[in-house]
Amino acid sequence: MPGLRPTPDRVRETLFNWLQPVLPGARCLDLYAGTGVLGLEAASRGAQSVYLVERNAVALTALRSSVSMLDADRVQIVADDVLRWLRSAASPFDVVFVDPPYGQALAEATCEALASDWLAPGARVYLETESEAGDASLPKQWQLLHETSAGQVRARLFRV
Repeated sequence: MPGLRPTPDRVRETLFNWLQPVLPGARCLDLYAGTGVLGLEAASRGAQSVYLVERNAVALTALRSSVSMLDADRVQIVADDVLRWLRSAASPFDVVFVDPPYGQALAEATCEALASDWLAPGARVYLETESEAGDASLPKQWQLLHETSAGQVRARLFRV
């Protein structure tokens, strides 16, 4: 799909190695879901439920097709703008994937919105940004657990 930038395979493999101890039974949220690869992989690795939030119509069609084809009954698709949706009534998640479109300065605002009741105690937040992006001002209670880079991708995993 044009404009979508799936998480590179090497980064995705590293991420799920990091998350394996906490994924079984977890409630997961994939923001800026795009192809849904992170959320769908979480579901395949034992997540209790996964919410995919995406607003792009082409991506939503592909997500619906993927969820149907995989018979992923634990996956819910939310057709909405991420920041608008995060202003709705919060429900805490155990694992959150934040992979906003590059060049739009959405990482900081998204992480700030998550910090208000969207994260369960001990939650993990995966943040993927472009390598050359500076450090976003993230909530102080977030502890960096892991970090890696591959090409234009900077991937970090935090514990709340």
